Amino acid sequence: MGSPDFAVPALRALAAARYPIVGVITQPDRPAGRGNVLTPPPVKVAALELGLDVYQPEKLRAPEAMQRLRDWNPGLIVVAAFGQILRPEVLTLPQHGCVNIHASLLPRHRGAAPIQAAILAGDKETGITIMLMDEGIDTGPILAQRSIEILPTETGGSLFEKLAVMGGELLLETLPRYLNGEIRPQPQPAEGATYAPMLKKEDGLLDFTRPAAELERKIRAFQPWPGAFMRWQGGPLKIHRAHVADRETGRQGAGTLVIVEGLPAVVTGDGLLVFDELQPPGKAKMPGKAFLAGGRQW
Repeated sequence: MGSPDFAVPALRALAAARYPIVGVITQPDRPAGRGNVLTPPPVKVAALELGLDVYQPEKLRAPEAMQRLRDWNPGLIVVAAFGQILRPEVLTLPQHGCVNIHASLLPRHRGAAPIQAAILAGDKETGITIMLMDEGIDTGPILAQRSIEILPTETGGSLFEKLAVMGGELLLETLPRYLNGEIRPQPQPAEGATYAPMLKKEDGLLDFTRPAAELERKIRAFQPWPGAFMRWQGGPLKIHRAHVADRETGRQGAGTLVIVEGLPAVVTGDGLLVFDELQPPGKAKMPGKAFLAGGRQW
């Protein structure tokens, strides 16, 4: 069970290892892009390429969806960013339960957006957790974990790609030992749990009363989605890349627009945030210097 690109490496890894995949469940096709073209989820595309049976229920709790699961009679269900809560009757259906690939070192960053949350929080590392699912949100016992360093230039997109590959690799290493009884699921630690809720487009709005270092992390964390932006001349000005300038801001208040190093910048609650790459409404993204050279009133 899975839907976005994150789940594709795990599906391909299972198929390459010749696990008998009885079927793939993913989200229905959704409108996407400017033309709202009906687009299949990446997992569906990969599954059809592999010649696998694909089922796309609007809601997994529907009686016909549950009957499809019973007909498949899986011994194990692997879940990776599926996008729906699994009810107890699903969790208890397979003999070996439901195994989830989660993109954080649980119990830190449970929830829908752990990759962005790790960068936003300034974490030095994150990773993959293979866990046995229970009725809570990412609260089940741990089967395996692997960590990865978060680089200072890491974006949500670059970390997503690394963790997706790592998830498939760690799953293949873990499954044989789990199915053979060599791994005993370990309860998650009681301390250190945090929650990363699902992100919305409006979450990308930059609050310049916050410190510049925090805003720089947010810009990286929210790249490519939901994206970071500020309000400018009545519309959203998207910020794709930025850095913190080590300069005094004097008595200028948070939100003051300035020019630093020949680039557009904003005074924040602590420090200066300099924009390296921006995207005005209706325009392509451009370097900060090109943005200023366009004669815009900054």
